[in-house]
Amino acid sequence: MKPIEPSASSKAMNEPETNASQERLEKLIVKNEGLRHKAYQDTKGIWTIGVGRNIQEVGISEEEAYFLLRNDIKRCYDEAKQFSWFEYLETPRQHVIIDMLFNLGLTRFKKFTRMISALETADFTRASAEMMDSKWSRDVGSRADRNAYVMLYGDYQKGEE
Repeated sequence: MKPIEPSASSKAMNEPETNASQERLEKLIVKNEGLRHKAYQDTKGIWTIGVGRNIQEVGISEEEAYFLLRNDIKRCYDEAKQFSWFEYLETPRQHVIIDMLFNLGLTRFKKFTRMISALETADFTRASAEMMDSKWSRDVGSRADRNAYVMLYGDYQKGEE
């Protein structure tokens, strides 16, 4: 029996897709899988996100994790700019605010009213103390210690950069 010859339009799976072919494939998979912006359990109870990404077993690559991180940092930076005092902070202190926004989210960050009040007057001693006098500080431990140090002194501790 003679083997079937592949047609001119078929490609080996290891050859790169053309842009049009890639877009068509993506549309097909999105139509079949759906697109979800938040984690959900699929029909078999497996935690999934995006377009059928099995985060329970496949997870994400380091490259994907850093892509998400960079997007989150940009979002937190944009949120931080709503505070008039933010632009006047030195870079290390800005980093502390961005880290807190990243960890807490904007709604919970805004509850740090005494710290925010201290930052409005550039009272970094009080801002640092207010950070440490919080449930957040007790919850995150050394993260709060590092951030409070940077807020107080405006610089990173040796070896912490």
